[in-house]
Amino acid sequence: MSDIILARVSETLSTEQSLESLVRQLLEMLEVVTDMESTYLTKIDINARLQHILYARNSKQMHIPEGLSVPWDETLCKRAIDSDCFYSDSVPERFADCDAAKALGITTYMSIPIHLTDGSLYGTLCATSTRKQELSERGEHVLKLFAGLITQYIEKESLVNQLREANAALIAYSYTDALTGLPNRRAIFDNLTTLFSLARHLNRNAIIAYIDLDDFKLINDRFGHEAGDRFLVEVGKRLNDGRDDDDIVGRLGGDEFLVACLSQNRDTGEQIPLTVMKTQLSAQIAGEYWLGDVHIVYPGASIGVIEVDPAQLDADSALRAADAAMYSDKKGKIKTPFLNID
Repeated sequence: MSDIILARVSETLSTEQSLESLVRQLLEMLEVVTDMESTYLTKIDINARLQHILYARNSKQMHIPEGLSVPWDETLCKRAIDSDCFYSDSVPERFADCDAAKALGITTYMSIPIHLTDGSLYGTLCATSTRKQELSERGEHVLKLFAGLITQYIEKESLVNQLREANAALIAYSYTDALTGLPNRRAIFDNLTTLFSLARHLNRNAIIAYIDLDDFKLINDRFGHEAGDRFLVEVGKRLNDGRDDDDIVGRLGGDEFLVACLSQNRDTGEQIPLTVMKTQLSAQIAGEYWLGDVHIVYPGASIGVIEVDPAQLDADSALRAADAAMYSDKKGKIKTPFLNID
């Protein structure tokens, strides 16, 4: 029997990929070795003072329900830990004050705490029966072995999750402008590609606004880079606050931003929506700014707004066209300097 169990454990470890899959296999094997009616893994939430039955195997009369949560201070497991008694075939007498054990009809109980390497108590691995059942030396060894394997898997899954979270954070960081929190140039190109694909699917055009903040260098030179950074952050907030759910808003770099969205109708070829969008963006950017101790009135930015057919231009070409439209707007403007009120 021991050789068979070891062979099954070896096979399980080589094939199972999740904690649940591993535990269910181990609970089945634990039942065979101990001849108990129910085997189960619990998780303990010390802060909430609750014990949760994560996974259970019920093969005979006793039934330990998965998903059951009971107050930790009222559990048989806590009493066993407090009294350093992890096996008893006379539970009704030894733990007479445990209503949960009484309700479930537990006569024999064996358990081992699952401690993680940091010393924290994760939960317990348990086997119970309504009848008296001796604890064999083999059963005790298997219980400890399985608890150790579960601990390793829990910590492995935790490490994998931490690595996934770190990787996700790294990806998010690489796609985010560190100053404004908006999508950066790299993210903008990816988002534009997605927007163009959606536009083709919906038979619509894409509208792109390329924004250059006039006289930004003067703000930096006159008031310092901290004020300049505050100005860029505030512009980013104003653009982002005015966006719709499907719009793209991002910082291309320096004092350049981009806003993109889908057109309403590809076939009209109407330019009024472009004029409206340009006017709205200009109104969002122009106005008063409080940059720490500095208070200015900013007249506005140069903005190039174009509408493109995504079947005719790719995102990179469209961005260059919007850039050219912005420079055309800059050349045609009557330059109005910003006012320093303070």
